[in-house]
Amino acid sequence: MSALGDRAAARAPAGRDWQPICGLDAIPRLGARRVRRDAGADIALFRAADDHVFALLDRCPHRGGPLSQGIVFGHSVACPLHNWTIQLADGTARAPDVGCALTFAVRVESGQVYLDSNELASRGIEPVAAQAA
Repeated sequence: MSALGDRAAARAPAGRDWQPICGLDAIPRLGARRVRRDAGADIALFRAADDHVFALLDRCPHRGGPLSQGIVFGHSVACPLHNWTIQLADGTARAPDVGCALTFAVRVESGQVYLDSNELASRGIEPVAAQAA
């Protein structure tokens, strides 16, 4: 492991089981990639221009719009349905809107993107009720 990898591993929270998802280059800069799951809504991986990667449930807190289809700018995404701005770091909607998208722990090491397998199996898996646009 490289020195950078050693530092990343040292910062990683104890007890996490990191699952490889894709290479960093599989997520377009200022874009997103969906991660399908057996249960629950998809996860959206976002890549900012500075190569920071974020993971959110692929559902806007407003009306359930697919955040992965939104426009990424800075460390935010604009929902494609009603243009709500969602902060990628913590999932919060920018005022005056109120709401929060579910976030997932993400790790990038040596060009590989990882998500916590326990979170993938347990967070955001409740059934999605049909929501009007």
